[in-house]
Amino acid sequence: MGISLVEGTFAGLIFDCDGTLVDTAPAHLAALQVGLDAYGLTMAKEWYYPRGGLTPNALMNDYEGLLGRLVPREDIFARYTVAFQAGLQSLREITVIAEIAREWHGRVPMAVASNGRRQNVEASLTVTKLQRLFDYVVTAENVARGKPEPDVFLEAARRMGVAAADCIVFEDTEEGLEAARRAGMRRVDIREYFLPER
Repeated sequence: MGISLVEGTFAGLIFDCDGTLVDTAPAHLAALQVGLDAYGLTMAKEWYYPRGGLTPNALMNDYEGLLGRLVPREDIFARYTVAFQAGLQSLREITVIAEIAREWHGRVPMAVASNGRRQNVEASLTVTKLQRLFDYVVTAENVARGKPEPDVFLEAARRMGVAAADCIVFEDTEEGLEAARRAGMRRVDIREYFLPER
C-alpha cells in the first residue's frame, strides 16, 4: 500500500533520513558497537532500537544513565563514524518513501531533516543515490536543539521558503513525529507503510 499526496494541498516535503528514507538502524548499531567495544562496552539492540529517533548525544546521555557513569563519547563517536562509513554499501533505501521523493522531485521544494550527524546523513543519501532529489539537508548540527524539538523542521521549511503549515513531514519515530507536531506541520508516520526486519 503506497502513499498518495494530492497536488495543491501542500507546498513542501520534509523527510527524516534514518529509518525513513534509508534503512540504517542495523548499520548504526553495528558501528556504535565498534566504538563501544574499544572500552569493553556493549549496547543491546532491544535497548537501542526504541531510541533510534534521538540525537547521538541524547542517546549517549541515556546510555550513561543506564551505566551510571560517563563514557569517552567523543572517541566512541569517532570510532563509530569510521565504522559506519566503512559499511555504507550495506545500506538500502526504503522504497515506499523514496518513491514519493522521486515522484515530487522538481515539483515542490524538498528537504531532509535529521537528528543524525551530517557526515553520516549525506553518506547514507549518496550511497542510495537519493541525495540528488533534495534541495536541502538539515541536521542536528545546524540547529540549537534536536528532535523532539521542532528546530530541524522549522529550519528546513525556512530554507525551502515554505510556511510550516504547508509542509508534510515523513517520520518513523515518536521523537520525529512530536517535532513535526510542535513545528505545526502535517505528518506521516511511515511505520504504517514500512516495518524493518530486526
